[in-house]
Amino acid sequence: MGLFRSFVFLLMLYLLKGSNASLVQLNNNGYEGIIIAIDPAVPEDETLIEKIQNMVIDASTYLFEATENRFFFKNVSILIPENWKNITQYKRPKHESYKHADIRVAPPTLPGRYEPYTKQFTACEEKGEYIHFTPDFVLGKKQNEFGPSGRLLVHEWAHLRWGVFDEYNDDEPFYRAKSRKIEATRCSTGITGLNRVYICQGDSCVTNRQCRTDSKTNLYEKDCQFFPDKDQTEKTSIMFMQGIDSVTKFCNEKTHNREAPSLQNKMCNYRSTWEVISNSEDFKNTTAMMAPPPPPVFSLLKISERIVCLVLDKSGSMATYNRLNRMNQAAQHFLLQTVENGSWVGMVHFDSSASIKSNPIQIISNSERRKLLGSLPTVASGGTSICSGIKSGFQAIRNAYFPIDGSEIVLLTDGEDNTAKSCIEEVKQSGAIIHFIALGPVAAPEVIEMSTATGGIYDYASDEGQNNGLIDAFAALASGNIDASQQSLQLESKGLKLNSNDWMNGTVIIDSTVGKDTFFLITWNQQLPSIYLFDPSGISMGTFIVDSASKMAYLNIPGATKVGVWTYNIQAKASQETLTITVNSRAANSFVPPITVNAKMNKDTNSYPNPLIVYAEIVQGYLPILGANVTAFIESKFGETEVLELLDNGAGADSFKNDGVYSRYFTTYKENGMYNLKVRAHGGENAVTRSLRHPPNRAAYIPGWVVDGNIERNPSRPENDEDTQTNVESFTRTATGGAFVVSNVPQSPSSLDVFPPSQITDLEATSHEDEISLTWTAPGDDFDVGKVQEYIIRISESILDLRDNFDDALQVNTTALLPNEANSKETFTFKPGNISEENETHIFIAIQSVDKSNLTSKVSNIVQVALFVPQEDYIPDEIHPDPSPDKNPPKSGLSISALVLLVVGSVVIVSLILSITIYFLNKRRNPSRPRTGF
Repeated sequence: MGLFRSFVFLLMLYLLKGSNASLVQLNNNGYEGIIIAIDPAVPEDETLIEKIQNMVIDASTYLFEATENRFFFKNVSILIPENWKNITQYKRPKHESYKHADIRVAPPTLPGRYEPYTKQFTACEEKGEYIHFTPDFVLGKKQNEFGPSGRLLVHEWAHLRWGVFDEYNDDEPFYRAKSRKIEATRCSTGITGLNRVYICQGDSCVTNRQCRTDSKTNLYEKDCQFFPDKDQTEKTSIMFMQGIDSVTKFCNEKTHNREAPSLQNKMCNYRSTWEVISNSEDFKNTTAMMAPPPPPVFSLLKISERIVCLVLDKSGSMATYNRLNRMNQAAQHFLLQTVENGSWVGMVHFDSSASIKSNPIQIISNSERRKLLGSLPTVASGGTSICSGIKSGFQAIRNAYFPIDGSEIVLLTDGEDNTAKSCIEEVKQSGAIIHFIALGPVAAPEVIEMSTATGGIYDYASDEGQNNGLIDAFAALASGNIDASQQSLQLESKGLKLNSNDWMNGTVIIDSTVGKDTFFLITWNQQLPSIYLFDPSGISMGTFIVDSASKMAYLNIPGATKVGVWTYNIQAKASQETLTITVNSRAANSFVPPITVNAKMNKDTNSYPNPLIVYAEIVQGYLPILGANVTAFIESKFGETEVLELLDNGAGADSFKNDGVYSRYFTTYKENGMYNLKVRAHGGENAVTRSLRHPPNRAAYIPGWVVDGNIERNPSRPENDEDTQTNVESFTRTATGGAFVVSNVPQSPSSLDVFPPSQITDLEATSHEDEISLTWTAPGDDFDVGKVQEYIIRISESILDLRDNFDDALQVNTTALLPNEANSKETFTFKPGNISEENETHIFIAIQSVDKSNLTSKVSNIVQVALFVPQEDYIPDEIHPDPSPDKNPPKSGLSISALVLLVVGSVVIVSLILSITIYFLNKRRNPSRPRTGF
C-alpha cells in the first residue's frame, strides 16, 4: 500500500506541472491553443475581429523570420463577448475562457493610455500572465507611435512566452557609456538617431533644441528624447524597437549592448534576449523548419450561458470528519451567493453509482436557488465511482438540451478511485471543463489530470474546518467569462476553534467599490452560536436565516450595503466548537471596477529544498493597489498553517517595486503532499493606487522619426505625473490561490541549513566627488527571513568579468558594514581605489551575501558608476551632418583661411598640454600598486 501511495504521489506531481499555465502548446514548431479574448466592455465592432486576424497573420510571418525559421502561430481562438450579436460562424467555446486568455483586447487602463504591455511580474525566463492590447491599437490607430501591430505582437509574445524583458528603460532613457559619451538606452547601439528636446503644445512646437546635461546626474535633462532614424540598416533588436523597418532579429551575444541599463540586462544578468530564448524549452524541443509555415487557423468562439453541474460525493468516507455537512455548507454558499443569475445549475450525487438529482435549471431568482438546496445529500454511504458521477453529470446537461462543450462539472470527492482512469480520455474529448475539489489528505490523481487537461480549477481543503478551506474552494468558482463587476468577491473568510462562551470577534470593511448583494455566512459544527452583527452606524442587523440541519446561518442584503466598518461578535455555545464566518459582495457599480485580489504560487509542483514564491496581485481594474497589508496562509494536507507577510518592495522574491504584486519566498515545508494557498489583503489609510504609473513592460513609444535630418514628430503621449498616487479607502479581500504539491521533504526536521540568502536585486549606486554610495534591501539568512552574516562587495572595470568571475574581482573593505534584518534598507559608502588611470572611466559593482552557515547568495544585480563627466554630444554623428530642423541654416562668418589657422593653433596647444600631463603622470606612477582591498 505504501508503494502504491508513493506512485500516486509522483503521478500527482507530474499531472499538476504547469496546470495554472495558459492552454498554449507547441506542436511541430507551431503554437496551438492561443486565446485572444475581447473584453465584454469593448463595444461591438466586427472590424476588430478582422484586424485581430490580420495582426496574427503578420505576426506569424515575422516570428518565423525572427526565430530563424523555428516558430509560428498555428491556431488561434478569438473569444467574442456574450453581449455581441450572434453570427452563424460563431461557435461555443470548449475549454477556452477569459481566465486562460493569452491576449486581452480591453479598454485602456486609463483614458488616453493606449500603449500595449505584457503583465509580467516573475523572474527572467519565466512566462508572463497576459498581453493587453487596446481596441484602438488593434484597429491600427496607433501604428505611428508603436509600429505595426503584427511586429509588436511578436515583441510582446517574447515577454509572455520566453520571459525576456525590454531593451529600453523609460526610467533610465540614457546612460554614461565607456566611450565617455551619453548614449540612449537601446540594443543594439547600431540603431542611429538624434537626442533632442522637442516640446509641442497643440499644433505648435515651442521647443526644438539639442539636449543639455543635468549637473546633478551628468546625464541628459528630463525632457530629452531619442528620435530614431526612419531609414536604418541595423537588424536588431525586436525587444528595443520592432517598429523600425530594418529590425527583424533579437539581439544576440555579439550584438547585445551590456552597458545599457535596460530591464533585459537587469533582470536577465546581462544576457541577450536571444540567449534567453535559446535556453527555453520551446527552443530545445524544436529544430529549424526547411519550408515556410502555413498561415494561422482561426476559431471564432462566442461566450454563452454558463452551464454547471455539481457532482457531489456521498460515499461512506464522507460521514467522517464532518465532511458531508461541510460539503453541504460550501455547496449552499455556492448556490446562494457565488453562482451568477442567468446561469444553469444541475446536481448529481454519487457513491458506487450515481443519480441525477436535478437537471440544470436557470437561476433567475432565489426560488431556483432554494430548490437546488433541497437536492443536497443528507446521508453518506457506499463506495466511490468518480466516472459514474461525471458521466451522470454529462447526461444531466444533455437532458436539458445543452451541448457538453464549454459546460462545467464541479466534482467534489474525498478519496481515490482505481476505476477513475477508465474515463479520462472520454472526459478530455468531451469539451467539458472539470473543476476538482479534493476534500481531505487523499486526492484521485486521475481527476487532477482531467482538471488540468480541460482548463479547470483544482483546489484542496483539509479536514480542519476552522481554516474554511472548503467554502473558500467553492467561492473561487465564480464564472471566468463575465466582467468582474458581476462576480461575487470574498471580503472575509475566518474561523476559530473555541470553548463554550468564547467569542470570535472581528470587523469586515465594505468599501464603495462593492456593497451590492452582500452575503454573511456563519457555520458551526455543534450548536447554534449567539450572532451579533452591527453596521458602520452601530445598528444591529436583522435576524439571520438559520439552517439547523446544515449548521449554518446566513444574512443576505440584496440592495446597496452601507459603506464602512461592519462589526461581528459570535459566541460559541458548546465546548470544542468550530466557528467560521464568510462575507461576500458584488460590485456596487458596473461602471466602477471593484478592487480584486488574485493569488498564485510560482509553481504547482516543487521539490525540497527549492523555494516556492507566493504572489498576490491587488488591482482595481488594471490599476495596481499599493501600500496594502497582505498576508498569505499556506495550509498543509493535515491542516498545519504557515503565515507569511507578502511585500511589494522590489527585493527578494518581488521582481518589481510598487507594481501591485506582493510576493514572498515560502520554504517552511511541513510535509510531503498537497498544500493550499489563501491570501488576505487589508488596505488602510496608507493604501494608494498609482493610477498614473505605466506598467514596467509597456511597448516603446516612438516620439517621432528622423527623416532627412528633420524630426517628424508623432502625437505626444498623454502628459502624466509618474509619481501621482490617489488615495484608496479602506478595504478587505480574501482570495484562494489553488493547490500545489511538494515532494522530498525530510520526515524529521533537519538541523542542516539548506537555504541561502536571497539574491540582492535592487542594488543602486551614486557617486559624489571621490565617494560611491550604495543602497539595497537586506536579504535574510534563509532567503528573505532573518539576518545575513556579512556582505562581500567587489568591483571591476569589466561587467562580464564581474558577472562571470566574481570571486576574482577586487574586494571592498566592508568590516564596518553590519547587516540589518531582512527587508531593511542598507547603505554603504566607500572610496574607490586601485583603478588604472587609462581605464578610469567607470567601474561596475556587485554584492554577495553570506549567512551563518557560510552559504552564499547569487551575485546581485550589477551597477555602474561613472568616474568622469561625460561629453555632451552636441556634434552629430556622420549620419546626420546637419541635425538642425532649419532647412536653411545661417552661414558661418569665418573664412576658410581663418578656420585653417584656428585648427592648426588648437592642435599645437593640445599637443603641448598632453606632453606636460604625460610627464607628470609618469613621475607619479607607482609601479607596485597593490591588488587587495581598499
